[in-house]
Amino acid sequence: MSEDLVPGTRESPQPPGPTPPEGWKKGGRMLSVLLSLNVLLLACSLISSGAFNKVAVYDTDVFALLTTMMLLTLIWILFYLFRTSRLPDAIPYLDSHAGPIWLLGGLVLFGVCTLIMDVFKTGYYSSFYECQSAIKILYPIIQAIFVIVQTYFLWVSAKAVIHAHLDLTRCGLMFTLSTNLAIWMAAVVDESVHHEHSDSSNSSQARLISYARSGSTEEEDCPCNTTFCQVFKQGYFYLYPFNIEYSLFASTMVYVMWKNVGRLIGPSHGHGHGHGHTPSFSSFFRETFFIGPVLGVLIFVVGLGIFIVYEVKVSGDNSGIHQALILYYSFNIACLGLMTLVSLGGSIIYRFDQRTMDHHKNPTRTVDVALLMGAALGQYAISYYSIVAVVVRSPTDLLGGLDLAYSLLMIAQHIFQNVFIIESLHRGPPAIQGKPGNEPVHGLTYANQDALHTLPDYPSTPRLVGSTPAGPQEAVTIISAPQRKWRSKCLKDISLFLLLCNMILWVMPAFGGRPQFNNDLELDFYGYSLWAAIVNICLPFGIFYRMHAVASLLEVYVLS
Repeated sequence: MSEDLVPGTRESPQPPGPTPPEGWKKGGRMLSVLLSLNVLLLACSLISSGAFNKVAVYDTDVFALLTTMMLLTLIWILFYLFRTSRLPDAIPYLDSHAGPIWLLGGLVLFGVCTLIMDVFKTGYYSSFYECQSAIKILYPIIQAIFVIVQTYFLWVSAKAVIHAHLDLTRCGLMFTLSTNLAIWMAAVVDESVHHEHSDSSNSSQARLISYARSGSTEEEDCPCNTTFCQVFKQGYFYLYPFNIEYSLFASTMVYVMWKNVGRLIGPSHGHGHGHGHTPSFSSFFRETFFIGPVLGVLIFVVGLGIFIVYEVKVSGDNSGIHQALILYYSFNIACLGLMTLVSLGGSIIYRFDQRTMDHHKNPTRTVDVALLMGAALGQYAISYYSIVAVVVRSPTDLLGGLDLAYSLLMIAQHIFQNVFIIESLHRGPPAIQGKPGNEPVHGLTYANQDALHTLPDYPSTPRLVGSTPAGPQEAVTIISAPQRKWRSKCLKDISLFLLLCNMILWVMPAFGGRPQFNNDLELDFYGYSLWAAIVNICLPFGIFYRMHAVASLLEVYVLS
């Protein structure tokens, strides 16, 4: 059995017996997709309808629907864990590409933050429970249970190639995907409205979009006057970015599981190489030049300081907004310019890489590439709208020039970073000690391994690259100075630098950085309602792109 196909715990080392093919695999997938689309469209319709004051859709309706969806998902997950997964030969294989440890670690981290958010939200609604609907207090409690159960489910089942209850499992996974996306959309809309309320206190623009849940009726009937109530209210809004990322991480992993349902894999069907070794602190010090990590940490710290200054100035009087925007745009231009050059350098290094491209079928990699390309469209849209506004208005001040440079560099950075990441994910892993890689080896070959001990003044631990049968002995190849070591170190430095830069570029918009609403150029050109719709629809995809790029770059670091 190939490297990436790990037998299930109930399977012997021998390949499992032939599995009877499905009568109509595409029919089962079509059924589950149709179920998912209808449920998701219903949820999106209800959530988006609540974004308009004149529509009689209230937060209690949204909470009731989401609670029902989470309860139904919990029922299926428990059925899967206690029934489907325990059937004989239910999971004959484990897909080593699915659910890498850093993705699971991120899921757990965001899940823990979501649980804290649910505690804050429960405390907030409990502060005035006399005038609140019971569903508002029940919703965060159900969501906490949902997060715990789903995280455990994905932790133990992310790699599963399921061969039991095929249609039911596909429908269950697709319903789980719809539930996570509906929760994501509700959180995005709620967070956007919260930012609009915050911006409206510093702007004379009229707000045309507002959630009924945030309207004046609730504030008048249920005033939040106590200190604890204010702490809970501000706390759970600041934790929304983690809840948003948790829903998207879970959706990605569930989709990969859905693609693996009923997948027939033979022992000779390799799917490329595994994820390689897990990085450790000792290997980190040996495998990098330190330039990338140090520069990345410096940019992250400087960016964090600039973001704090920006938030302080924007939340103050209007006199500091102009300086805050210049500072914000200047840092982003410098950061995006460096990231573009570094990504281009990584692609140039690959021109000297002799490793072959991995073209084997890999659902996880396919999803990663699709998400990178799709999520980047959100930032592309905002940037192109800004470019049109700046060019047509032809501003002569410094802020207009910075806005144009920022938009152009944002597009270039996404393009070159996507090219670098996608090419990295399609490269075969390098040769490691005792295992052959995809790179041609040039060196000394000995048919008798005992001859190694007779070599005078030769290193005591030569690098064993590969072996071929040679009678009772094996032929081994030795390379005294690895020819690809400098390339590997450069690629690891590049991946870590880009990773840290993407983290700070995620932090800024995720925690309230909205220069699009503080810069009057686009607001005056498009009008508040149109520009707010563009930003509120596209920006969540741009935020998700940054966090997904972080996960992909961590995988690039391991593969380099």
